[in-house]
Amino acid sequence: MSYWLLLLVQFSIVAYALVGGVFLAFSDFIMRSLALTSGKGGIEAMQSINRQVFRWVFMTLFLGMAPVSLVLAGIAWANLNTPGASLLLVSGVLYLAGCLTVTIVCNVPMNERLAALKASDKDACTYWTGTYLPRWTFWNTVRTSACILAAGLQTAGLVSLVTA
Repeated sequence: MSYWLLLLVQFSIVAYALVGGVFLAFSDFIMRSLALTSGKGGIEAMQSINRQVFRWVFMTLFLGMAPVSLVLAGIAWANLNTPGASLLLVSGVLYLAGCLTVTIVCNVPMNERLAALKASDKDACTYWTGTYLPRWTFWNTVRTSACILAAGLQTAGLVSLVTA
């Protein structure tokens, strides 16, 4: 096992867990707190969050883990007979499907629709409470679970690799 591969696996464990932790905060208490504000206040806060999320630290981890996941999954696929390889493969696919794809297909379209609404409009409040809060939070919880599970699978894969 190469030093660089072990380092990449360790980095991915931390990165998956960090991204999952950000998502966990939203599913656990941020969205609940926003739901308790007036509809307008929650909408405006989430619109602001959705504009501010494009910070370099989070986006580097979130988007950067896509090619890292592909590389690790590819290496694992090419070495399926190696202990832990299947765990590394599944973790990479899980991040790509359960985090990145869910974000692109589910969360981003809802964010874009919310961004287009004027917070004081009745339609905005209806969308916020009836659609956005429950659906966005559900899909965010899927992303959270995928990231945390990917970190766990990477950890188990790393243990299998180094103890084999």
